[in-house]
Amino acid sequence: MNRLVSYIPFVKFLTKSFLNNICGLPHFIKKEGWWAFQLGLFFLPSSAFLAGCCLLPALSFTTSKRFNIYWNDGWNKPFFLITILMLLGIFNAYTGWLAVVGLGNWLPFFWLFMSAQPYLMTGEARRRIAICIVAGTFPVFLTGFGQLWFEWEGPWSLFGGLIQWFLAPGGEPAGRLSGLFDYANIAGAWFALVFPFALAIFLQLRITPIKRIFAFLFLIAIACGAVLTNSRNAWGGLFLSVPFVLGPMSWYWLLPLLGALLIPVILASLSVFPIHWQSWARQIVPEGIWSRLSDIQYGDTRSLASTRLGQWKIAIQFISERPLFGWGAAAFSVLYPLRTGLWHGHAHNLPLDLAVSHGLAVAFVLVGTVIGLLITALKRGVLLGGVPSSLDLNERIIDRAWWTSIFVLLVMHGSDMPFFDSRINIVGWILLSGLRCMLKNNPTKTIN
Repeated sequence: MNRLVSYIPFVKFLTKSFLNNICGLPHFIKKEGWWAFQLGLFFLPSSAFLAGCCLLPALSFTTSKRFNIYWNDGWNKPFFLITILMLLGIFNAYTGWLAVVGLGNWLPFFWLFMSAQPYLMTGEARRRIAICIVAGTFPVFLTGFGQLWFEWEGPWSLFGGLIQWFLAPGGEPAGRLSGLFDYANIAGAWFALVFPFALAIFLQLRITPIKRIFAFLFLIAIACGAVLTNSRNAWGGLFLSVPFVLGPMSWYWLLPLLGALLIPVILASLSVFPIHWQSWARQIVPEGIWSRLSDIQYGDTRSLASTRLGQWKIAIQFISERPLFGWGAAAFSVLYPLRTGLWHGHAHNLPLDLAVSHGLAVAFVLVGTVIGLLITALKRGVLLGGVPSSLDLNERIIDRAWWTSIFVLLVMHGSDMPFFDSRINIVGWILLSGLRCMLKNNPTKTIN
């Protein structure tokens, strides 16, 4: 009891200085909704259930306050069109009831994109959410390091099994950090999308030394976690994030430096270069990196059908046979074994998988909308300005990290499908929602 009482001042401080700060959000946002939204993002990497318990009431509140606004926002209209096309597609779906169930991967998240916007209207609000996401990553890398180095093993359960952490000793697959996620590639995707925020938080001006030390420790832990997942997408995400978060003013010295670091990796990984070049590079680059990038562990035994290229080739065949409404959700996992005798749960490419399941129109509209948001934000100067010593630097660098995180997620979905994990899906749509808010010139007038 005494220990519990000792935490009360800390809880009061946290509530007063962090959760209670409305951050200039619209007048109808209540503190309770803001608390719930922040806590939902904090709990998200640990438990989609806990996050949902916080996010659902927060988002329901904003929906009831601004339902008519949804219809007037041009960026929402593509999602209404996609919804209609997806619903039409289920009537002729090859996958039957799976086509209906599969809509759960999309339709609720269109609502999330719209309903989260009032909580992300200001730069300071987005900065607070970024801090929540980074802080919430602590259990992921803690359990990940524990499973690799101390053979921690689950399942661990809370609340009578409502929350279960299936922690594989040694990682899943073996030797690769997975933490609280089911698979190392998913953990790698989480670390890659969080890394830009961790870097931006560390680079903020006018923060106390103790906060900067904690920010640095989180940055290093997230980077190490991403490396230990042995996910090539995660490695690429770390490399891609740095120049965008630092901004164009740093590119004159940063890009040559990154290029110089990348050259030995390319030489060590690709067999097209002379053997003496490759031998030199492999003395510099750790074997775990170049062997993973070159897929040397498979030798010459891996069939084309088991590679990304083979999966994409078959996916294009499926699309050509049903280009309008597709085959229905989860179609790739059903059809691919029939064509090849091998099983894969998805096409390892989001646009192709979308087109297989729901048709070319859905794929073009959805991917085009996301790319359109990114390009429009670029035209509005989200990456410009370098590192000026202005009062709003902390918000500006967080917005650069916000754009970068979405861009990294988009690139990763070109060769994998981490959005099938609900936590990646939730945070991805919230990031898109925040990106939409950056494009609004006067947020309080826009939504009233």
